[in-house]
Amino acid sequence: MKNDSPTPPIKKKWYERIPHAVTMLFGIIVLVTIMTYILPAGSFERELIDGRNRVVPGSYKEIPSTPVGLLGMFMAIPLGFKAAVEIIFVVLAGGIMFGIMEKSEAVENTVGSIVRKLGLEKKYLIVIIMTFIYGFLGVAVGYENNIAMVPIAAVLSLALGGDLVLAAGISVGAMTIGFGLSPINPYTVGTGHKIAELPMFSGAILRSIICFSALCLMAYYNVRYFKKITAHPEKRLGKGLNEEGISLTRPISQYSMTTNNWLVVSIFVIGLGVILYGVFVHHWYINELSAVFLMIALGSAIVARMNPNTISETVLKSIAVAAPGAFMVGYATSIKVLMEMGNISDTISFNLSELLQGLPLYASAISMSLSQCAINFFIPSGSGQALATLPVMIPLGEVLGLTRQMTILAFQIGDGVTNLVNPTLGGLIAMLSMCRVPLDRWLRFIIPMAGMVLLMAWCGLMIAVATGYS
Repeated sequence: MKNDSPTPPIKKKWYERIPHAVTMLFGIIVLVTIMTYILPAGSFERELIDGRNRVVPGSYKEIPSTPVGLLGMFMAIPLGFKAAVEIIFVVLAGGIMFGIMEKSEAVENTVGSIVRKLGLEKKYLIVIIMTFIYGFLGVAVGYENNIAMVPIAAVLSLALGGDLVLAAGISVGAMTIGFGLSPINPYTVGTGHKIAELPMFSGAILRSIICFSALCLMAYYNVRYFKKITAHPEKRLGKGLNEEGISLTRPISQYSMTTNNWLVVSIFVIGLGVILYGVFVHHWYINELSAVFLMIALGSAIVARMNPNTISETVLKSIAVAAPGAFMVGYATSIKVLMEMGNISDTISFNLSELLQGLPLYASAISMSLSQCAINFFIPSGSGQALATLPVMIPLGEVLGLTRQMTILAFQIGDGVTNLVNPTLGGLIAMLSMCRVPLDRWLRFIIPMAGMVLLMAWCGLMIAVATGYS
């Protein structure tokens, strides 16, 4: 007898419900636009200290509402591109540099030779070591400053038998954790200590323990994912992503370095050295990095003996690969522009701080960190968030019984960990684009990890409260 009963629908897993990044960000744009009609406009007074505007505690007041209309919502998108033009171009410049180096075969031969010498049997150890190396770069060097290093992880991951999502975990994940929880982060800890009038980078021991523990967790998470996709290739999150030009084309045993390869690698290393010198000595930022990337690209093309036509074709092809990521950076920045147009950023900060009053000591520490998690999606700049919220949170923390050091640690955890999943953070979107990993695939991979790191960091925060961390 024929069974005519309908086949029950297959229940989707949670990560399969994550929309495409373009759809997700547009949803946030619409939500923020609606919020400009619901939330009252407001602002804090600000004072100029050391060349930067800092909020004056207790100065919040409502101002005439400035809701954003339909035309304004769509205008925010090109204005977002205008505001993010420096990061957009560094993505394109990094793509050009890597495209030229890839065309010279220097990257492929270097990675292939390294894997041949170390042996594929040590692939899990290599993943652990590289996770810590990228984490250290985040701790010591910064965030967007390391964007040129991301594609190397992509080539390495594919050479080891992993995928591009694993490459993002090794590089973007580790650098985000290292930077976000760095005991010497100048944008969050440094700015916070200036505002709180504490010794610069004081309390580094507990912060170092939290940061190191989080990197250990990231290394474990990467290896666990690598083992899973090795045993079950159908579970790869990187399935179908564009691996053209970054995957190895020959068996590992056939790789060796040519003289031209060594010259290209030398130019790249010298360029990185120049960048580090410029960042630490002359305070270089995005535009200087872009210029050095272009210089590395030209120098690599010359020593690789490329003719002008080959260089031109490679540049345009590289831009085509990097363009989606560059687009996403400007697209995400439009959310920040909308918040400014609606004058609701300060309103959100003020109301979240009001909710914390009257909470028990331990609950207030966690809640303060949670409030910074929420604010980070609307003010993704670490230093900007510090300048906007800490002048309010530090006095509030003292009323609740928290030391200034505890308040800054709660702020750092909330800001730093949520950077892993923040679709409005231009640097995250830029580096994911260098790995060719869409935001929705990244979120499927990293959300559980972000949750574990947050819980672990909160344990550190509880230790801080219990010991009177100051």
